[in-house]
Amino acid sequence: MEATLRIEALTYGTAAIAHAADGKAVFVEDAAPGDLVRVAIDEDKKKFAHGRAVEVLEPGEARVAPRCPAAAQCGGCPWAHVSYEAQLEAKRANTVAQLVRVARFDRAAAEALVAPCVPCKKPWGYRNKLEMGVGTDAAGRMILGLHRNRSHELASVPACPLAHKAIEKAPKALQGALRFLQGSSDLQLFRVGVRHSDRTRATEIALWTKPGAFPRAAAAKTLKSALHATSIVRVMADPGKSRAIKGVEVLYGAGNWTERLGDFTYKVSAPSFFQVNTAQAEKLIELVRDGLHVPSHGRVADLYCGVGTFTLPLADICDDVVAVESAASSVRDLRRNADDNGVWVDVMGGDSARELPQLGALDALVVDPPRAGLADGVPESIAAAGPGRVAYVSCDPATWARDVARMETAGYALERATPVDLFPQTFHNEVVSIFRRL
Repeated sequence: MEATLRIEALTYGTAAIAHAADGKAVFVEDAAPGDLVRVAIDEDKKKFAHGRAVEVLEPGEARVAPRCPAAAQCGGCPWAHVSYEAQLEAKRANTVAQLVRVARFDRAAAEALVAPCVPCKKPWGYRNKLEMGVGTDAAGRMILGLHRNRSHELASVPACPLAHKAIEKAPKALQGALRFLQGSSDLQLFRVGVRHSDRTRATEIALWTKPGAFPRAAAAKTLKSALHATSIVRVMADPGKSRAIKGVEVLYGAGNWTERLGDFTYKVSAPSFFQVNTAQAEKLIELVRDGLHVPSHGRVADLYCGVGTFTLPLADICDDVVAVESAASSVRDLRRNADDNGVWVDVMGGDSARELPQLGALDALVVDPPRAGLADGVPESIAAAGPGRVAYVSCDPATWARDVARMETAGYALERATPVDLFPQTFHNEVVSIFRRL
């Protein structure tokens, strides 16, 4: 079944939205606002339909030619065909829409609370990290690739223009090196990560493999020149979502990756999370620090703190900072980073939701939870700790909006929300929100 539709807007997802003649919402892949498109409907439900644009009859003003030649095959930049100005407008609009739809805010109030989306100076070439899956092609040869849109299949691409120039061609370079290294054997390799810093010039290659025998010396020799790596590590883990890590082996160099944010240097282990957009991460720090109004003698907690993205800048201006993180590698990195940067932090390894009630009274609080948002009971635990201001950094507007409503019920008013574009050419964005205690 096909339909001709005028695209109205981008949604929080890979699809844009249009409405059929009967008013049914139709989510359309590969479309841009303003487009008149011929749509092949592949899913037709009672309340909505889903399809893909098979022909652009009239391009909208927001449509541009994708800079990446593999954009149609790879799922890494689903908005590459949309102008950057339209992307920014959509990210703010989607943040407002979530406040209205999920948190039940009045639209005028939501519009007043949400600031314009903070743009990225480099809409391309901004990523300090690439992660590639490992598979085989039709001839049985190893391939490194990125997942196709809405699929578990890998798209083998020679380069990724979202990445810093030094690692833009990493997919092709590492695929060739690993094919040579593997030969006729099986390396039990299921994931390859590469990080690069324009500021420190550090480049790390991380090979994720199943535990077992591995040609360590040959891997170091083969890979260290492929990207002029300063560190090569092997992460032994089980494939799948859990990725239970059994150990990390240093094959060559420093054994970690180094990046700078503002005045601070961060050493990051391969399993540890770090923001992929360094320049925009500094914008997050600025918004958090300015929004909290932290007194130098105050007590501040940073939950879900990772390697200390927010912790170190807060410890630089506040005497009493406690940081909570559950990932063991991030806890080790944070302790080392605090020592190396000469700041004092009380680091607690544990689940943030469980540890929060044990922290006592707080003057200010930072929460940067995973995509699922705050666990049950956390807003109430925040209220019990009594911080005057809370900074909530979110990577998912829907779960964030749900938590906004929960925070308001717990006695905290949303003062402002600022979308920050850490992921140009995609629908993802971060939101920095500031709450004040009523």
